[in-house]
Amino acid sequence: CWDNACSETLFGSLKVERLHGQRFKTKREAKDEAVAWLLWYNRARLHSTLAYVSPMQYEQDWLANQPRQANS
Repeated sequence: CWDNACSETLFGSLKVERLHGQRFKTKREAKDEAVAWLLWYNRARLHSTLAYVSPMQYEQDWLANQPRQANS
């Protein structure tokens, strides 16, 4: 059995934080809203599993702390 807890958490957050109680005139409007939220979630939202920094900041910090490789 494959565990999909991460996916369930993501989509649960999407529903609660962005879609709950919303009425969309078209499917396209709903899709655009979901995509905009997902982009924000992956770029700017603070994540507890990343010590409350955004994924973008976490990646930048991680890259800045990687040892530099000498050119061959």
